[in-house]
Amino acid sequence: MRIVVNLDVMMAKRKMSLNELSEKVDLTLSNLSILKTGKAKAIRFSTLTALCKALDCQPGDILEFVEETT
Repeated sequence: MRIVVNLDVMMAKRKMSLNELSEKVDLTLSNLSILKTGKAKAIRFSTLTALCKALDCQPGDILEFVEETT
């Protein structure tokens, strides 16, 4: 089982670029890119809160728990 980050989906739904989101949540482009590509190992609640506020969504819209199929 793993957690999938759907940040790119929410950004597309809100028609928001990585640069715009970076400015709104005060994160570097590289850190947002790491989150967006699912390479992040952790996320702070303060970062998740800022993302949800900027994207007008719930944490479950960004993070998804899925079972891996083998």
